[in-house]
Formats: sequence, structure tokens, C-alpha cells
Amino acid sequence: MIFGGRLRGWWARRTLRSRITVVVGVVALVAVLALSRLAVGLLASALLGAADVELRVQARTAAEQIQAGTPADAVAPSIRVLDTAGAPVDDRGPVPLRAHELRALAAGEPVTEFRHGTALRWLAVPAILPDGSMRLVAASGDLVGGTALLGRTAAGFLIGALVVAAIIAFAAWVAIRAALRPVDRMRVAAAALPPGERLPMPVARDELYALASEINLLLARRDEAVARLERFTGDAAHELRSPVAAIRAQAEVAVVHPDPELAEETLRSIAAEAQRLSALLSDLLALARADAGQRPPPEPVDLVAAAHAAMERTDNGAGPAMQLVAPTPASAAASPGEVALVLDNLLANARRYARSVVRIGVLPGGRWARLVVDDDGPGIPEPDRERIFDRFTRLAPEAGGGAGLGLALVAALVQGRGGTVRAGAAPDGGARLEVRWPTP
Repeated sequence: MIFGGRLRGWWARRTLRSRITVVVGVVALVAVLALSRLAVGLLASALLGAADVELRVQARTAAEQIQAGTPADAVAPSIRVLDTAGAPVDDRGPVPLRAHELRALAAGEPVTEFRHGTALRWLAVPAILPDGSMRLVAASGDLVGGTALLGRTAAGFLIGALVVAAIIAFAAWVAIRAALRPVDRMRVAAAALPPGERLPMPVARDELYALASEINLLLARRDEAVARLERFTGDAAHELRSPVAAIRAQAEVAVVHPDPELAEETLRSIAAEAQRLSALLSDLLALARADAGQRPPPEPVDLVAAAHAAMERTDNGAGPAMQLVAPTPASAAASPGEVALVLDNLLANARRYARSVVRIGVLPGGRWARLVVDDDGPGIPEPDRERIFDRFTRLAPEAGGGAGLGLALVAALVQGRGGTVRAGAAPDGGARLEVRWPTP
């Protein structure tokens, strides 16, 4: 097990070119060895067939002589005469064959005997003597020459297989190197590309074209992410600078010119700026967590109950009235904290621009749960209905409010759960913000 793990680790550290070359070389070696074995087998079969033909001719010639009355011990020395039981009747000693080999001879099958490093081929034909008795006339022949030929042939095939496999592996290495050279050039070019530049597309629409296309898409996403991060960092620094500068200026004035009559007003201003700074930091942290994908597992969240709770948190007794329309229960696959943040930001945005009323609708819709927030304010111009979800975007800064992160946070939280957010026009002419969450 340990050796296998080390081998896999060693194999995983090899380059793609080396691994493909080794695989091609091994496959080529196995294939050539298999063909060599087949060729040697065919050659051996041909040699044995030729030997059997010659032995059969000798055995039949001797059988004709015996049938004509020639004594068994008067035929050629390579001929043995046996009875049907396999016992010799030619007074030349025992036959160097085992019982099963004798049975095979009696059945008309050739037999090869290996003894003392030599191979001897036997083949027998039946003969009927003048007195009517049956004999087996067995002819034998030495296969030393054929065995040597087969050995030399097998050795030649083995050496040839190694040479051919080496040549194929080298050719594969060269071909893979040539095939991967454009990939190497593409890699070097991609690493050296300045922001905004893209890889040139190959002429042929092959795998390299698809790779270059995907790399260009990746570079586009990278440039977009970098630009968004730079813009976000700059806007965040700008937004943080304002409350910090205001707090510092007011504190410095209070220290340089202490005035008990203005102390309460100064502290109240500092507290307001600190609250604004705290809210901005909370929104930034929530956006950072949403961008990083740090969110709890989804669970069923009752949107009607969550909307009631958000209305109670937002309603301070002043400002536009709020109405909830929820004909049936609806649940969203999210977390309670995310739903609360989305509702708080949507209601705060609607109350900021509404003249008299904010309407909240919770509508189930099959695989989706819809949350609709309408106000009777000035509405959102159609060209700006997608831009309002960008970070630090405020269409009417004079209306006061936050730093333009609320709707961006809403979009990040909802889209992180597979939902959608869009802006439109309300029936009263104001703004409509619609959120669609997947249902549990």
C-alpha cells in the first residue's frame, strides 16, 4: 500500500509530456510483443507442420515395408514398431515416451518429447502385418534446428519490439512537444498580458481556440473584478473619510476652543457621525462576507413573519405609512439574518423616497417566493434601474441616507442564494423593487 502510494505520487509529479510518452511507449511495447509472440507461434506451427509431413512419409514408408514382410528390426533406425499397447516389438529397447504420450500416438496425434535439452518429434501410423495383427509404426525426428531457429527468431523479435517501442515513444515525445508548444506560448503570453489585453485567437477552431477563448473570458472576469475592487476600495475610502474627518474636525475644535454651551451639540454631532460610520462599516463587512460566499446553510424562512418584524423595526411613528399584503404564507430558502437585512434595506430605501405610503407584498409562486416593495415617490428612471444595485450608487444624494450600499447588499445576498433582484415602476408611479427567492 505504501509503495503504491509512493508510485502514484511519483507518477503525479511527472510532466504531462512524460506521462503520455511513457503510456504510448508501454502500449507500443505490449502491442509489438503480442504481434511477435503471434509471429513466433505461427512460425513454430509451420515448422512442426513441415516436420509432421516428413515424419508421416517416413512412417508410412516403413509401414509399407513391414506389411510387405520386412522384419521390424530391419527398418530405419529412426523407426520404432510398437504393439497396440505401446510396447516395442522391434528388439531396440524401451521407447522413451510416457504412457499418456503413447496413448496420444495411438490416437494418431503427434508428440513432442523434451529430454536433455533436445526436442524430439514423434508421429505414428497403423500397420497390419501379414498374420493380421496390428502394429504402430512410429517415426521420430530431431527438432534441434527448428528450436534454434525459433529461439533466434524470438530473440530478434524481442530486440525489434524494444527498438520499435523506443522509436514510437520518441516519436510520441516529439509530437507531444510540438503539440504543446502553442500551449506553452499561450501560457507565457497570458502571464505577460497587461490589464485590458487579450490573447490572439488561433485561426483554426480547434482545442487551442477553445482554450484561448476560455482564457480570454477568464481575463475579462479578472479585469472586471480588479476594476470593481479598485472602484469599491476607492469609494469605500472616500465614504469613510467623510465621517472620520467630520469627527476629527469637531473634536479638534472642541479641544482648541472649549465651550460648555457647544459641548452637547458637538457630542451630538460626533455621535451622529460615529453612527453613520458604524453603519457604513457594518454594510462593508456584510458585503465582504457575501462576496466571499460566507453564508450559513439555507433554511425555510417565513417571509410574512419576517416582513412584519421588519416593519416594526423600521416604523418610528413618523414618515410614510406601511402596508403589508400577504394573501398566503410564503417561505424562502435563505437564512433569517439575510432576509432581515434585505427587508431592512428595502424598507429604508422605500421610506426615504416615498411621499405617503410604502406597500410590501409577499407572493408565493411555485418554485419562487416573491417580495415586492412599492412606494409612491418619484420613481427610478429606466436607464438607472440596473445601476442602482452597484455599490456606492446614489441617484439623489440630496435625499440623505446611507452611502449607497443598501441595494448592493440586497443584490449580493439574494443572488448568493440563487435569486434575482430587479427594479421597476410601481402602480402609483413610484419605484418598485422585486426580490425572488427560491423556495425550500
